[in-house]
Amino acid sequence: MRVPGASWTELLSLLVACIALLLLPAMAQANEEDPWQGYNRFMYRVNDNIDAYTLKPLAKGYQAVTPQFFEDGVHNVYRNIGDVGNLANNLLQGKLHDAGVDGSRLIFNTTFGLLGFFDVGSAMGLQRNDEDFGQTMGVWGLNSGPYVVLPLLGPSTVRDAFGKVPDSMLVAPAFIDHVPTRNVVRGVQTLDLRTSLLSAERLIVGDKYIFIRNAYLQNREFKVRDGEVEDDF
Repeated sequence: MRVPGASWTELLSLLVACIALLLLPAMAQANEEDPWQGYNRFMYRVNDNIDAYTLKPLAKGYQAVTPQFFEDGVHNVYRNIGDVGNLANNLLQGKLHDAGVDGSRLIFNTTFGLLGFFDVGSAMGLQRNDEDFGQTMGVWGLNSGPYVVLPLLGPSTVRDAFGKVPDSMLVAPAFIDHVPTRNVVRGVQTLDLRTSLLSAERLIVGDKYIFIRNAYLQNREFKVRDGEVEDDF
């Protein structure tokens, strides 16, 4: 059965990841948060090569030919769509005040901000939250499990990997029945996300795999605990 809102590529990636999770214990190493490092490094190299020859050149070209105000506007539109997920997950976590902010941002940005092209919510002092179902499960007490690199989808943990399924049901393509339109929306969203990461690459030093892994795990812990974390990495 097809999961609403998930493309076949995403479903295939998640299926491969789930199968891999059943096989990886045999490849476990000593590192507590990264016991499957052998597999993870292999999948990281695969993803990195795919990115180097496809998404990264497209993102650079997009950034080169797109006026900054338009690039920012497109980014804001997808962030506005993402506020639907923020609202749902804040409600699930019992954060009623943050959910109210999310709801207000959605109303003002969708109307006065022209479907979110202009982020009037932030200008009004309504700061954007960043929540997903992986964080929600963490707030509920579910351990993150080992670090795992998903095919095409990149860094994750066991908990976050399964959290991607309900998250995929809360994005715009989930409600678009016209397949070509849905594919265009997904494609532009992927391109926008990859473009937003170009500047962050300059911060990477040393072993790229280790840097990305530690940054991801620290960031996820920071988000789940709302900033109240110890430096365990």
